[in-house]
Amino acid sequence: MANSHMLSTEALADLRKRYRSERERRVRPDGVRQYLGADAEFGYYAADPYAGEAAEREPVRDKVDVAVVGGGFGGILAGARLRQRGVERVRVIETGGDFGGTWYWNRYPGIHCDVESHVYLPLLDETGYVPEWKYAPGEEIRRHAVRIAEKFDLCADALFSTSVTSLTWDDTSEAWIVTTDRGDTFRATYVITATGTLSELKLPGIPGIETFKGHTFHTSRWDYDYTGGTPDGGLTGLAGKRVGVVGTGATGIQVVPKLAEDAGHLYVFQRTPSTVDERGNRRTTAEDVGAGRPGWARERRDNFLRIVAGETTDEDLVADRWTASAGLLEKLLPSFRRQGDRAAFEAAYEAADAVKMNEIRARVEQIVTDPETAEKLKPWYRYACKRPTFSDFYLQAFNRDNVTLVDTADTHGIERMTERGVVVGDTEYELDCLVFATGFSVGVSGIHSGRLPVRGRQGVKLQDAWRERGPRTLHGFTSNGFPNLIQLGGTQSASSVNYTHVLDEHAVHAAALVVAAETAGALIEPSRETEDDWIAVLADGAPDHEWFHAECTPGYYNAEGRGRPNGPVAYPHGAVAFHDLLRRWREESMDEALNTRTALPDQKL
Repeated sequence: MANSHMLSTEALADLRKRYRSERERRVRPDGVRQYLGADAEFGYYAADPYAGEAAEREPVRDKVDVAVVGGGFGGILAGARLRQRGVERVRVIETGGDFGGTWYWNRYPGIHCDVESHVYLPLLDETGYVPEWKYAPGEEIRRHAVRIAEKFDLCADALFSTSVTSLTWDDTSEAWIVTTDRGDTFRATYVITATGTLSELKLPGIPGIETFKGHTFHTSRWDYDYTGGTPDGGLTGLAGKRVGVVGTGATGIQVVPKLAEDAGHLYVFQRTPSTVDERGNRRTTAEDVGAGRPGWARERRDNFLRIVAGETTDEDLVADRWTASAGLLEKLLPSFRRQGDRAAFEAAYEAADAVKMNEIRARVEQIVTDPETAEKLKPWYRYACKRPTFSDFYLQAFNRDNVTLVDTADTHGIERMTERGVVVGDTEYELDCLVFATGFSVGVSGIHSGRLPVRGRQGVKLQDAWRERGPRTLHGFTSNGFPNLIQLGGTQSASSVNYTHVLDEHAVHAAALVVAAETAGALIEPSRETEDDWIAVLADGAPDHEWFHAECTPGYYNAEGRGRPNGPVAYPHGAVAFHDLLRRWREESMDEALNTRTALPDQKL
């Protein structure tokens, strides 16, 4: 992004105007209400197509040391780190039929991780596994999740095809009472919630959706009985069929090329195009990534995190489009903080962003042969407004004669559905099958949403405790009034594009808390004053990023164009600094914590 490539003041003004007009084409008055959940009349979309009918079993009535809610990578890592610290009775409760979380549910054609597998897959050093691809396919990732669970003996006591229905603290026994939809009622000294932030599928609230007589399904519940084939392709059941796909985010980018190969005709219904950068996937060897030495995976993972967090490194071990674009991602907030002068930072950032986005739009022109289609595929917003995507096949799919791009921006999405297909503008597109690649709802799963009732001391509901002043935590993990409840991957911590790294750091911290409490005969519960101190840390120096998201195209990053939630929701100094903060607290304050016999003392920041 050399200065010679920077745009003139006039060009930036024109670009800003274009961004604003394109945003207004897509903002809907109903915001997040434009989507439906897979419950009530649409509950069949969420049914598990992989596990079959859940086997009958007797309800569980016992006590465990730790109950872990969620069997994705967060829950698996929590279990693994607890095992490493000598905790014996660990029970994972998972809605799906096996471990894997997102990678259990998402098995659609073309699925791969979009972060390099050698940094995305956790515990590679501990399991001795070396991924086969730079960006692993979904099945390799799912198998690795199971590999970790088996290595750390998490399978025998796990409850699959089971959903937790309530968590209730019993003051007398100082334990959590856990109930499930399978009739289980058991106690746990500690509860770790690892339900993820994107776990409940969403559907577009299209009028008439229930009248369509063709076949429909969501990408997170792919219907191979209908399409034939596997995640590698070969969807022979779609031969000669008219197929539509709704959604052009990270999932749509991967699934469209596979559908295009086998459908009679594919219609891609697009409201907002994604940024689609080069991927360059390839097979890798242990020699390629230096896997012959101890600690190679941790070194590579830490190096990636530092780069995408805007920190200085001597070498880029991953060297992909994430690290090449790091200055426009996680570096956004650190750069803003260090600059000091808001106006100067905004101007510099806008100019650099324009260069990157012009590269993305130029790539569309280079690949897509039809000028009208290419113009519709160009993203007109700033790079960090939506999750960046990477593909060497998506844009190329629109050069096929059997693929039609249907732009729905002016109608704010598909207008309605009929028995025969979907309507956009004055045109009805007749379909045999419609695939919803519409992703997951943000913030509606787990204990934050209230869908999983959590009652702490004196029966106080977590949602009630947070109703007036918002979430109250220490480090994003623990809350006053809810002893021995540890939240993984929640609010008021820090995140990264490599979310499994974040989850692993959280799991290490959670295991340390449990062991400290056991050693001291203590409860894990911060005081209200400590929560206040942590809220102050979050607010101190937190940049005013409302300006950025207010100008972004609608998406789940900004509540479909409504901006960001009020109040500090994340540690403002990035994931690297947050992980260092947790390590220092464990090293400097843990001994003090072990001295108490009644409760862990106020945890120092």
